[in-house]
Amino acid sequence: MYLIVGLGNPEEEYSNTRHNVGFDTVNEIAKHNEIEINKTKYNSLYGQGIIKGEKVLILKPQTYMNLSGIAVRNFRDFYKIPGDNIIIIHDDIDIKEGTIKIRKTGGAGTHNGMKSVVQELGNKDFYRIRIGVRKSRKTKRFKRFYTRENKKRRKNNNR
Repeated sequence: MYLIVGLGNPEEEYSNTRHNVGFDTVNEIAKHNEIEINKTKYNSLYGQGIIKGEKVLILKPQTYMNLSGIAVRNFRDFYKIPGDNIIIIHDDIDIKEGTIKIRKTGGAGTHNGMKSVVQELGNKDFYRIRIGVRKSRKTKRFKRFYTRENKKRRKNNNR
């Protein structure tokens, strides 16, 4: 059995934001594989199904991001899922938007949800899929330039 976890925040204000890309990704995986995420356990929404012949649990912890590890630990312990079968999907502000990185081990970096997962599992031996959400520098420079230019125009128009 595999445990696929999308990290995110449960409140409506976070839906469709870059910080909820973990939730969005597991929603797409579930949809593509006709798995309904409609059950609750351990402060989480989850669904069960089969992907490529393997039993899968798809999990969306409903705690805040920095407590996500508690739900992951509870599911791991209850279903006796080995670390090699745990996949955590989360946003990463340190990676350029649209880039995906997959690793078997490693630290939590600056991500509070991953810090919680590492702490609660007691090790770093699980898969993580990091999805880049950092806007490019060009986009930031353009926004600053555009904002400055519009301020100048408005100032000139008010004279």
